[in-house]
Amino acid sequence: MTCEACEKSLDVCRCPRNALGEVVLPQQQKVRIRREKRKNGKTVTVITGIDPIAFDLQAILRQLKTACAAGGAVASDAIEIQGDHREKVMTMLRDLGFCPRLAGG
Repeated sequence: MTCEACEKSLDVCRCPRNALGEVVLPQQQKVRIRREKRKNGKTVTVITGIDPIAFDLQAILRQLKTACAAGGAVASDAIEIQGDHREKVMTMLRDLGFCPRLAGG
């Protein structure tokens, strides 16, 4: 059997797949970037809409933390970066192949 996206055999294929085994490409994800105010006036950039099974959220978080020079975590299938880094995050996710959109105010 071969992969429908890359045409390689399934044992060699590295295409991201969801829980059902279907190929999920980055541009198919509905990625949203929003800013949230937390207690004590702290601002957090939250990224949602990335399939946690198909994509390694920890690896994406590591790249975003390095690019933004900020802390962060993965919480309930969302990536959180400390501070307001919406523009940097948007640029970084576009470079990774996603089509992010800003949400909220």
